[in-house]
Amino acid sequence: MKPVTISRIIFILLIFFFSEEINAQVVRIDSTTFWKKSLSAGININQASFSSNWKAGGVNSFGFSSRLNYRANYKKNKTSWDNEFDFLYGMVNNQGQGYRKTLDRIYMETKVGHDINDKWSFMTSLNFISQFAKGYKYEKDANGVEVGSLISDFLAPAFITSAWGLEYHPVSYFKVRMSPFAPRITIVTDNNGRFDAVDLNKPYGVNKGENIRYEWLAFQLQAEFNKDIAQNVNLNWRYMMFANYQTIELKSIDHRLDIGLTAKVNKFMNVSLAGILIYDIDQDLGVQLSQAFSLGVSYSFQNFEEKK
Repeated sequence: MKPVTISRIIFILLIFFFSEEINAQVVRIDSTTFWKKSLSAGININQASFSSNWKAGGVNSFGFSSRLNYRANYKKNKTSWDNEFDFLYGMVNNQGQGYRKTLDRIYMETKVGHDINDKWSFMTSLNFISQFAKGYKYEKDANGVEVGSLISDFLAPAFITSAWGLEYHPVSYFKVRMSPFAPRITIVTDNNGRFDAVDLNKPYGVNKGENIRYEWLAFQLQAEFNKDIAQNVNLNWRYMMFANYQTIELKSIDHRLDIGLTAKVNKFMNVSLAGILIYDIDQDLGVQLSQAFSLGVSYSFQNFEEKK
């Protein structure tokens, strides 16, 4: 067995050895503050190796995925201020192919609300969506050699949306926002032809040679669900719909659904299944799908008790 494989196995064993510390779910209730704060972080690792005479076939590989989510929500009387940071990144290194990312997401949002009653509130929010690293589309050339074409990068694209409207929150784990005024900025940095693999003229809806596209008159609908649907099983999803009033028709309405199912296996491990669905004709004429299954360790902290 190669030394690099042995080092990887030792690394994985060390992670599980110390997982009692890093997989703890800490709840420390603080009744003196109007802030509800929570942090969850996790890392999942996968590895495979084969001897040179392994007849069943296979490719040596090593990969990981990681997630960090932080929420800080303030509520006093009728005023609320909610903040969320959600980061996701994963990669795999297959022998003969090199490193390729499997997951990549940056989501940040801040929202201020004022209650009308116990189920409705006025709200305004600002969110930012992008990715950390370069993304490639891989295709074989005329000689059968696989070649990667750049299709994304940090701030290419990035979306900044300011939404103004109403929020409906009948229960603590579900809410729907309706924003008849939701201007959005699309950013594509260094848009000088390096994203021709996406579109030769308007990658992500931004004209080549320009870096920003403004959509001032638009509507946004956003729905969120986050709840333990069974003991040690959590389901969370976020749906976003965006429609530009100037180009509004069914095929031009953007849709995005992020969904995750996480189950705690025992004190040391959890398994998760995550998926993303995107429909945006400025990116692709079809529906984009992403799915990932992982097993790993996690840590979470919060200063409040969840309502059952």
